Amino acid sequence: MADEKDNQKAKQNQNQINIELSEETAEGVYANLAMIAHSNSEFVIDFIRLMPGVPKAKVKSRIVVTPEHAKRLLNALKENIEKYEDSFGPIKKTEEAPKFPINFGGTVGEA
Repeated sequence: MADEKDNQKAKQNQNQINIELSEETAEGVYANLAMIAHSNSEFVIDFIRLMPGVPKAKVKSRIVVTPEHAKRLLNALKENIEKYEDSFGPIKKTEEAPKFPINFGGTVGEA
């Protein structure tokens, strides 16, 4: 009986993955735009920070995944959005781009 429990624990330990999250990564990176491209073997997701009044946007992070993982990500996002909306109500969807105030980010200075 004890051997059977030990075997089950050993199998559970084999299926566990230890995930390390550095302090820097845990802080996250803000992005308000995502662009997605794909080939026959991978999906490339660029997370971009677009600031109003600035003609140039920066890619803050690029994630490359297999098509299978892209589909898993889609399903995980769908499931999490459903849970979010169950708790906080529907997420409003607008077809127009977000509007930022002209002085977004503080006052504009001159040099």
